[in-house]
Amino acid sequence: MRVVHEAAEGTRALATDVEVAEGIVSQGIGLMGRRSIPEGYALVFPFSGVSARGLHMVFVPFDVDAVWLVDGKVRAVKRLSAWTGYGRADADTVIELPGGAAADVSVGDAVRVESP
Repeated sequence: MRVVHEAAEGTRALATDVEVAEGIVSQGIGLMGRRSIPEGYALVFPFSGVSARGLHMVFVPFDVDAVWLVDGKVRAVKRLSAWTGYGRADADTVIELPGGAAADVSVGDAVRVESP
């Protein structure tokens, strides 16, 4: 599985090590309690519909880039700081990446999760 970013400049993989948080428990825990995540990693939160989706960084000791998607189009991108970061936007999918991984992702770009 991988996360791919499509923009005017071309297509590139944002992550090749992808974990999916499908259940309410794994979505609630997210990245809490982990000491770090490797480069090329993504945690994907798929939801059944579009709604305001909030993320917090309580008990997450490293920065992440969060990408909120609706139908594969980027609605918001935000760097969330370790321990204190918070972000919220409408989405049917949210993706968390290592801090800096989504630096060139912009609202309106396409981002998709691909299976092998």
